[in-house]
Amino acid sequence: MKLCTKKFTDLYNGKIILTILLLPILSIAAAQSYKVGEEKLENSAMKTEEEWRGCLTPEEYRILREKGTEMAFSGKYNKHKEEGIYKCAACGEELFSSETKYESGSGWPSFWRPISKEKISTESDNSMFMSRVEILCNSCGGHLGHVFDDGPRPTGLRYCVNSVSLDFESSKSKSAEIRGKTK
Repeated sequence: MKLCTKKFTDLYNGKIILTILLLPILSIAAAQSYKVGEEKLENSAMKTEEEWRGCLTPEEYRILREKGTEMAFSGKYNKHKEEGIYKCAACGEELFSSETKYESGSGWPSFWRPISKEKISTESDNSMFMSRVEILCNSCGGHLGHVFDDGPRPTGLRYCVNSVSLDFESSKSKSAEIRGKTK
């Protein structure tokens, strides 16, 4: 038993010495990988929660980052009829077209299809005592709302989106911008 205890003590002491020797090397490696991550943050829609708090309004942060929901029938895009593109309010990614927007009666802007399936990611959401499918901006991870299978043809889907999660670019302003570039 004494021999076993001695070997364990030697092994334990060896690990402590090894850890002490490797600690500075591991610290340098961690610091360098953090710097690489910082560079990536500057070049993508991914930000720290502190950075999101600094660039979003409190209501946008609550909905986009904390997965909140605006009150039904309160959003600026619920009855919005103008032609154009709906973008993520956090990162500007184009998500939905006015061509697929419809009046669902739910109290939130509803679309039967995103611009591209690659623009939206989904996750199971079992909060609020129900099972739903959450939709997120695939570029920045911002919470948009939920998708339901009670929408119109041809998809049968209803992408139910918080107005706060969206910005809108009018087709008129885009046309004027294009005309300005061609002159």
